[in-house]
Amino acid sequence: MAVSKSVWTFIAVPALVTLGITILRLAGDLKHWPSPWFSNAAGGGLAIVGISWLPLIFGPYFAVKLARSGDVPSSAWRPIGFALSGVAVMAVTGFAASALNILGSFPRGFILFLAAFAVAGALQRAGWPGLFRLLVVYGYAARIPVAILMFFAFQGNWGTHYDSLPPTAPTLSLWPKFIWFGFLPQMIVWVSFTLMAGSLIGGIAVALVPRGKTVAQAAA
Repeated sequence: MAVSKSVWTFIAVPALVTLGITILRLAGDLKHWPSPWFSNAAGGGLAIVGISWLPLIFGPYFAVKLARSGDVPSSAWRPIGFALSGVAVMAVTGFAASALNILGSFPRGFILFLAAFAVAGALQRAGWPGLFRLLVVYGYAARIPVAILMFFAFQGNWGTHYDSLPPTAPTLSLWPKFIWFGFLPQMIVWVSFTLMAGSLIGGIAVALVPRGKTVAQAAA
């Protein structure tokens, strides 16, 4: 997907803010700054300082800016509906994995959930193509630096949440470990999460903005 100059005008500041928080989180992990602000636990430990929450902020930010520029979905409920459809895909996948007795297994269960996240994320394009485009570019701008950090964290055993894995994770050499637990989750799982969360909250935000107001602002 070609990234136009107009897309970067929307995402430049959010991407820089996200990068700054990523750097802060790395510093906090390395220096063992206290919880609940930081955590070295696998998956991030729900630490407050992190970028996982940002789609809940930047989703509505992008949505309102798009609406004010005249790019609106046919219905504000459309992106909300497709976001919930993505959640449904994940729920059905969980039931299927449990029925097949591969829930939590590696690599079969892992591959199944990667595929489900990819489908759930791709669904968001039908909800609001303009918002999808901004969220997917923002998602990769946010997650590529994290993937790079994870490679070096795995290589150096930094003891941060970037290289912490659950106890059930298999023992792998550097490159397989990075591909399975660094690259693929960042490029698929977290980008898809960004798309679903951003579409859901973005749709809600636009639903709360009167349609006449956004159209008038776009025409001004």
